[in-house]
Amino acid sequence: MTGTATRYLYLARHGEALPDESGLTQAGRQQATLLGRRLQDVPFTGVHHGPLPRAAQTARLIHDQLKNIPLLVSEVAGDYVPYMPQGDELPPESADFYLRFLADTTDDEREQGATLAHRALDLFTGPVDGEEDRHDLVITHNFLVAWLVRDAMYAPKWRWLGLNHGNAALTVIRYAPGRPASVLVSNDMRHLPAELRWTGFPPDLHI
Repeated sequence: MTGTATRYLYLARHGEALPDESGLTQAGRQQATLLGRRLQDVPFTGVHHGPLPRAAQTARLIHDQLKNIPLLVSEVAGDYVPYMPQGDELPPESADFYLRFLADTTDDEREQGATLAHRALDLFTGPVDGEEDRHDLVITHNFLVAWLVRDAMYAPKWRWLGLNHGNAALTVIRYAPGRPASVLVSNDMRHLPAELRWTGFPPDLHI
């Protein structure tokens, strides 16, 4: 990917969602507001978010803490399986587990997910043209954050699996001209009090 200026990509999973995923819990709303306050001095060019209610509501609450920043809904920032691995790509000890995890996705979902995942790389990654650095914020879901982190680490395509991100946790990736991508911050929850951290993780991963 070519470009003459550095892009800083800020990624966040939506806040804690209600059981029916129709929006955010009270904790999720607090998480989103606190993340917005943390980011209020960043000169974003835009806030991109997926179309589902939990991502859209998170983005609006963050956007309320920012000044004169466009709020942009994008299917590319949605919730989808970005890559469906074959069994022989996966470590033998975990192949069955991951294939069972993905077994309910349909062929159409896999095809659409692969298309959107490629579009996400085109839209959100790499240096940018111009003389000024650019800062983009994407409010999305666990799978897309994992897919973009995997890409920044030059890991195999299947390795988006197993990367877990807390609700309203922050990841920042830098794309500088002529350099490999750099993951500057990953799954950072320092803006959240202890009682709001680790939501969105399986219980055995809480620390």
